[in-house]
This record gives sequence, C-alpha cells and structure tokens, in this order.
Amino acid sequence: MSRIDYSVWDHIEVSDDEDDTHPNIDTPSLFRWRHQARVERMEEFQKKGEEINKVLIECRRKLADTQKKIQELTLSTTDDAKAELSKAQAEEKRLKKEERECEKKLDDHNREEKKMPWNVDTLSKDGFSKSIVNIKPESTDETEEEKEQKHKTFVEKYEKQLKHFGMLRRWDDSQKYLSDNPHLVCEETANYLVIMCIDLEVEEKHALMEQVAHQTIVMQFILELAKSLKVDPRGCFRQFFAKIKTADQQYQEAFNDELESFKERVRGRAKIRIEKAMKEYEEEERQKRLGPGGLDPVEVYESLPIEMQKCFDEKDIQMLQEVISKMDPTEAKAHMKRCIDSGLWVPNSKAGEADEKEEDGIYEEVKQEQAETKKE
Repeated sequence: MSRIDYSVWDHIEVSDDEDDTHPNIDTPSLFRWRHQARVERMEEFQKKGEEINKVLIECRRKLADTQKKIQELTLSTTDDAKAELSKAQAEEKRLKKEERECEKKLDDHNREEKKMPWNVDTLSKDGFSKSIVNIKPESTDETEEEKEQKHKTFVEKYEKQLKHFGMLRRWDDSQKYLSDNPHLVCEETANYLVIMCIDLEVEEKHALMEQVAHQTIVMQFILELAKSLKVDPRGCFRQFFAKIKTADQQYQEAFNDELESFKERVRGRAKIRIEKAMKEYEEEERQKRLGPGGLDPVEVYESLPIEMQKCFDEKDIQMLQEVISKMDPTEAKAHMKRCIDSGLWVPNSKAGEADEKEEDGIYEEVKQEQAETKKE
C-alpha cells in the first residue's frame, strides 16, 4: 500500500492568513478578500520603491547640473561668481547627502523585498519584464558598408541612452538600466563607447574617459560571456553582474587588467589622432605659405647659406648683393630662382619677361642693382 510523502510540506511556508476558518464561512470569498488585500500591499510596496528610485534619479540629475555649474564658476574671477560658487558648493554638499540617504533607503527597500515570503502571486509573477534566454545570436554576414550604416542608425536613435549608460558608476545602476533598455546590450554600444573614450581623451577629459572606459569593458565582458555561452547577450547580462558583484577575485582581477589595458590603448589612439591632426594642420599652413613657384618659403630659407639667411633676416638688399657677388654664378642663380618661386624674393617689372629669360633676369637684377649702388 502506497503512502503519501508528507516531507514536501516542510518546504511550503504557510501564512498566518491561511489558518482554519469556521465551517459556516464562505472560504472561497474569504480567500479572494485576503488575496486582494495581499495584492494591494504588494502594489503599495512596489510603488514605494519606484518613488524612492524616482527621487534618487532626480537628485543625481540636480547634482550633475550643480557640479557642471561649479566647474563653470571656477573659471570666473568676479565677486558675483565667487558668491554664486559658494552657494553652488553648499548645494552640492546638500545633494550628495540627499543622494546617500536615497541610496540607503533603496538598499533597505531591496533587502526588505528579498525577505518577503513567497506566495501564489510572487511565484507566478514574471521575474523580468522581458526575458531572452538561450537564444543563439544571429549569424549574418554583413558587409562593412552595412555594418557602418547599422551603427550610424543605432547611434542616431539611442545616442542619449548610450551616453547615459557610459556615465553610470554602480553595478546595480548599470544592471537596472540595461534591464530597462535591453536593446543597448549589443556590439554597437561597445563600439560607440570606444569612440566616446577616444574623443574624451583627445579633449583631455581624462577622468570622464576613465569612467566611460569602465562601462565599455562592462559591455565587452557581457558580449564575451554571450559568445562563450552561445546565447544572445540580452539573455546573459544579469549573469555577468551576478558574478562581478560576488567579488570573485579572479574574475575581478581579469576585469581590472582588461580595463587598464583598454585605457592605455585609448591613450595611444588619442595620441595618434592628435599627431595626425597636427600634421594635417601643418600641411594646410604649408599650402597657404607656398610661393608663386609652388615652393615653401620656410623650407627654402632653411636651405640657403647662412650668409643669405642673414640678409633676409635683416632685410638688407645691399648685403644680399654683396653675398651674391661672391658666389658662383650658377649657384647664385639657383638660389635666387628658388627664392622667387617661394616668395622670399619679389621681382620688379622684369618678372613679366619671357620664361626662358627669367633665371638670367633674376640674377642680372641683383647684379645691376649692385652696379648702380657702386656708381653712386
């Protein structure tokens, strides 16, 4: 004869509300009343948590605005600015205190939620508004043009959210934001954050770069975890946060090592970009300097004999005539030709003569001026 295994009852929590009732009481109606009361308590509890979170978000927004205002006021030296700076710093102190209080309230609320007993409502409630688990990522071969267009479209649509995620600091905040915006868990977000890091480093905003770099590695670790598990990244990002928040030393060290390496790579890329921009700027300036013959006056000047350089430094034509007279005629012609092609020497009306006589004209001009000076 079979027996009922009553041991399973040890694992079921019986609420005080579900005690024995009088046989004359309508038990189904009583259950509905109790169920409705329990649902209302749960909704009130959830609403309380949402209000705390709303206040925290608003507090952080005000704090960010105040800190930005402080940075602007520190650049001003007027008395009014100093007075405003003092007020802003006091406001920053107050907001930081309010932020800590809100974070404590939210942590207490979350702990209280975890201690709540399970019932028919919590057991049947969705754990997340959207769950994507064990879905193989699409393996489509895209051309570079398609990838570029896809990235451009994604950034245009979600750039504000991407920047917000890049500025987050706490693990819990990042996890909640990705839970609310699962479309951000993708390769495009990681690519955008990489570019954002390099831009910030080029602008010499080093602290902000390091902050965004942290979030970049968070996204890259999630993507790597998805590859290793062969699932959609949106279905495993919670696993990453669960692992990183348990303070797994080996995993944390790997994360920190990758973060430091990434920041070094960003600094290297930023340096290359700055050098490239400087070269482009120098080339633009060089093109502006080019003389009528297409030569750079700076380069021509540096190639001249020291005696001729001194003539141009002192703008002394008499000295130039004397230097030319002592030089080999062929060498003198070559130097004067390069001077006029670069704009260092501007010829007079003789410049309108035929091209085949130009070199002789340049040299003879100096010689003639020298002769006329001697006659005088």
